[in-house]
Amino acid sequence: MNDAGRAPIPGAEAAASALRGLKAAGATLATAESLTGGLIGAALTGVPGASAVYRGGVAVYATDLKARLLEVPYDLLEARGAVDPDVARAMAQGVRTALAADFGLAVTGVAGPDPQDGKPAGTVFAAVCGPGGGCRVSEFGLTGDRAHIRAATADQALRLLAAEVAVVTGK
Repeated sequence: MNDAGRAPIPGAEAAASALRGLKAAGATLATAESLTGGLIGAALTGVPGASAVYRGGVAVYATDLKARLLEVPYDLLEARGAVDPDVARAMAQGVRTALAADFGLAVTGVAGPDPQDGKPAGTVFAAVCGPGGGCRVSEFGLTGDRAHIRAATADQALRLLAAEVAVVTGK
């Protein structure tokens, strides 16, 4: 609990760090979330001044919406399922384009308790795509219950974003 008696928002510190780097670079961000269902957006918008950088996000739980809203190729989703590094990359590129942002951050994975697409709970892929089309994709092998996996995904994805923004922008 924080000093106001509320549980801290997962990824709040990483969100603040990423937003500082984006603001210093004059860059914007859009997010695409599957298993986290909005936790990343909540962490970002919990930071005062986020509106100067954060354009918005899309929570896309259903596989068909990943294709329709984010232009993830249907054949990729059909061949590999939604829990795949190339799907995460396509989601990040798609949300970046759809929301006209400099950076796109996306997460897809299995929060559990059951496996999905042949992948065990805790399998998560996060992607950050930035200016010029370069993308970085990371796989997280997380443990714990559903709530922990979702919270850890938000935190780790925001840390990945902060690191990638620093590399790409030098900020």
